[in-house]
Amino acid sequence: MMAGGIVTPLLGGRNRARVLHLVLVGAVAVMSGLLLGYTADGTCFRFMMGHFPAPWGNEVRAGALEALMSLVFSLVMFLTVAANKRSLEHDIPGERAGLYYVMMNLLFSSLLALIYTNDLFTAYVFIEINTISACAIVCAKESGETVAAAIRYLIMSLVGSGLILISIALLYCQTGHLLMEPMAGAVRELASSGKDLFPLKMALVMMTSGLAVKSALYPFWLPGAHANATAASSSVLSGLVLKGYIILLLKVYMRILGMDLIIRLRINDLLFVFGILAMVIGSAKALQQHMVKRVIAYSSIAQIGYIFMGIGMGTSAGLAAAVLHMIVHAVTKPMLFTAAGGLMDCCGHQKEIAALRGSARRNPAAGAGLVVGSMAMIGIPFFSGFVSKISFAMASFHDLDRTVLVLGALAVSTVLNAMYYIPLIIIVFSERGPEKADYEAAGLEDAAVPEAGEPVKDVSFAAAMACFMAGNVLIGTCCGPVVRMIETGLANFG
Repeated sequence: MMAGGIVTPLLGGRNRARVLHLVLVGAVAVMSGLLLGYTADGTCFRFMMGHFPAPWGNEVRAGALEALMSLVFSLVMFLTVAANKRSLEHDIPGERAGLYYVMMNLLFSSLLALIYTNDLFTAYVFIEINTISACAIVCAKESGETVAAAIRYLIMSLVGSGLILISIALLYCQTGHLLMEPMAGAVRELASSGKDLFPLKMALVMMTSGLAVKSALYPFWLPGAHANATAASSSVLSGLVLKGYIILLLKVYMRILGMDLIIRLRINDLLFVFGILAMVIGSAKALQQHMVKRVIAYSSIAQIGYIFMGIGMGTSAGLAAAVLHMIVHAVTKPMLFTAAGGLMDCCGHQKEIAALRGSARRNPAAGAGLVVGSMAMIGIPFFSGFVSKISFAMASFHDLDRTVLVLGALAVSTVLNAMYYIPLIIIVFSERGPEKADYEAAGLEDAAVPEAGEPVKDVSFAAAMACFMAGNVLIGTCCGPVVRMIETGLANFG
């Protein structure tokens, strides 16, 4: 993927850059599938980059969980780019299309690095690559809103990066290592030595805060970046980028510090509280939005809250539920952003929900994707979100002190999800098309009402949406193998 980022500007064409990106992502998906088959029995292996030993060596580590997440990320990236060809051609000028795919290649490379790296310095290098490329794909759409959103996103991301860098420096000063396993041994010795743990606590707090900022945990949300970017960028940011940072956080907790120390220092309690707040407040904010992509963006903040709530439980069942919900969200949210982009294309690229009346009748594939994604986020049986919410509920019984809070938060969030997704579905499937009154109600008096026309025909969009929906239903009905793979991966993740 890194080599693809170098070659792409030399291709001299939008379609060539797009095809190269799809070929590379497809190749990664195939290799990830083969790796998953090799590691499914709990096997894991390490490879030392450049053969430099500790404390400064660079190392990658591959196990079942890493392979599973890499496979999911690859498939989602492939389907997202394949589905959004029309919107990318509309939003990204032809002379900048090649550069856009350069950034997408670099972004995907950084995500893979965060999944597989086994040392903190390499992780930080690719965090910075991820930050720069994510900001670039946000502002690739030429408008004042996207540029402003990208600047805000960059500022907040740099705050998170700074906290992470200081944390890594503190950990190195205390342990003398950057590789995760040697660092873990030094942390255990430090924790059992009776010495003052204040520097270690500071490092842990900064690392947690930095990665929480990067992964948009409440109150560090930036919905504008997700709402104003082109549909492909919004899908990747929400579905994949946020998860890369959470995976790194799990590595720090499980592979370096150990969950026992996290619980002892009460860090998990903070994540649990902020996760529940995000679940409720994110959904409540989504109810107040009038633009379809802002609704989905605030919904993402609520779904990130689910993941942090599971991590905050501090139990193996809670962690498994959190990882399952990461996969569910990675599969569902790009489908929702892509569907929203398809519906907006039918209505003159308008963003307001009121302007999308009847749009699903002109783009049935987008309408179907919106329905399936909405049902998953609400938690309707036979869709992916149902199994992850049930997993959270079952995990809560492993810690009875949290059971009422977890079940109550799940119930409130589910009701709020239904309150903004169901009206949206009703509007886009309405029999009559958008009228002037709808635009005036949305503050779009000067906008021309799109003429009714033939249904939109886009084979790649329809095929990608069909794959997204099939994957969603498959997880919702046959989640057993995925859950077993997650449990196997977590058992060997530390």
